[in-house]
Amino acid sequence: MTPTLRTDRLLLDQYVPADQEDFVTLFQDRRVSQWMGDGPATEAEDRALFGRIFTKVYAQDLFDVWAVRRNGLYIGHAEIKPTDVTQGYEIIYALTPDVWGAGLGRELAEAIVAYGFDTLGLTEVHATVVESNGASLTVLSRIGFEHVRDIAEGDGSTTRVLTQSRAMQPTRQE
Repeated sequence: MTPTLRTDRLLLDQYVPADQEDFVTLFQDRRVSQWMGDGPATEAEDRALFGRIFTKVYAQDLFDVWAVRRNGLYIGHAEIKPTDVTQGYEIIYALTPDVWGAGLGRELAEAIVAYGFDTLGLTEVHATVVESNGASLTVLSRIGFEHVRDIAEGDGSTTRVLTQSRAMQPTRQE
């Protein structure tokens, strides 16, 4: 079950059915969706994606997915999940454009990464970012992600694979 996470300004908690309109609005905003997955989708596809959060992701406990809230209002989406691209766990996050530039992307990314290291026990956390998404590349660089390789996409674009590592902590001997 996806746990609730808190930062100084954010609450990350499980989606509830009442979040559907906010989720669809976020994913239908091309300023946001151009950077997500395969890019903009239809409204029907985004509604189906929202439904799968409940019928697959939460129902089968596949990975952690959060609604991101600030002062009780929905402002974004976050995930940490296994991915074949890196053979590890990848963070995914998106915020509504009206909160861009306030440092919330950094705060959100740091919270997801800390959860990956501290709760999931990961030694590496990855992110894949389209090369032209300078804002996300800057945020991730500032919190310790390093560029490890590029993936040439079929449409001519390049996806950057970034990794943050944490050395394994030695186990205590009793």
